[in-house]
Amino acid sequence: MEVFHSLKSVNPSDIHVGWIGIGVMGGAMASRILTAGYKVTVFARTPEKALFLKNQGAQIATSLSEVASVSDVVFTMVGHPSDVSSVVLGDQCVLSSLSKGGVIVDHTSSDPQLAKEIATTALSKGCWAIDAPVSGGDIGAKEGKLAIFAGGDYNVVKWLTPLFEIMGKPTYVGESGCGMSCKIANQITVSANLVGLSEGLTFAKQTGLDLRQYMNSIRGGAAGSKVMEIFGERMIERDFIGGSFAEYVVKDLGMGLEGKEDKPVVLPGAALSKQLFLSMVANGDGKMGMQGLVTVIERMNGK
Repeated sequence: MEVFHSLKSVNPSDIHVGWIGIGVMGGAMASRILTAGYKVTVFARTPEKALFLKNQGAQIATSLSEVASVSDVVFTMVGHPSDVSSVVLGDQCVLSSLSKGGVIVDHTSSDPQLAKEIATTALSKGCWAIDAPVSGGDIGAKEGKLAIFAGGDYNVVKWLTPLFEIMGKPTYVGESGCGMSCKIANQITVSANLVGLSEGLTFAKQTGLDLRQYMNSIRGGAAGSKVMEIFGERMIERDFIGGSFAEYVVKDLGMGLEGKEDKPVVLPGAALSKQLFLSMVANGDGKMGMQGLVTVIERMNGK
């Protein structure tokens, strides 16, 4: 296997960054890269949505190939595995125009098998691919406090660390595909916590407890969690805007539940969580933040 090496150091004077996908999460992450002084070229299917990044100094590309042709590192943060495939492997895609030695970093919550395919294809073209999905929501993206699960070549991940650290804390979790598997496991854990938090808040409200007092009383004990710190107040305030939409959680849990014949995993809690998030989608709330799960429990209780 070819050993990764780069003559360029990762600093604003040497590295040109490409960015594809500027939704709630991706836009905030790209903004942090710009603020750190890096040259950034952005592609957006709707160019008007990239104006806030253009005002910060980003160049706006008219095609995927244009982004790739001027970039040393291209970050993607799109919606679904099908989007990742078309952006990276499709016609006039990133890999068709990325220069030899270039690196693709996919922050999308996507399919581990697709991540492996992209890494293999990239290597055949003299490039490198890292799967690095994130956790921490829109607040973590804005504040640069995301957890970043990086899979792929260790030396490439190490080289990328200065860029990752602008956005959060990277952790190397293994070979290609492992980043995506780690994110799926993360979503299984987070969704289970959200179910418990939603039920606890609903029960507390029905029994007449002050919700903030309830949360403050339990956060220092075993019931306390990062999920509570990120989402608890937003549930109470009925703030259901967020970076991780309910429909994306359904996608992530679905990938975990698909299973593989050679490595079957029984996940009853994840199956229940998926059904609850699916009820949000069925109710027209697919674009609601994942903290909106509390509305499902409330509806089940006639609220």
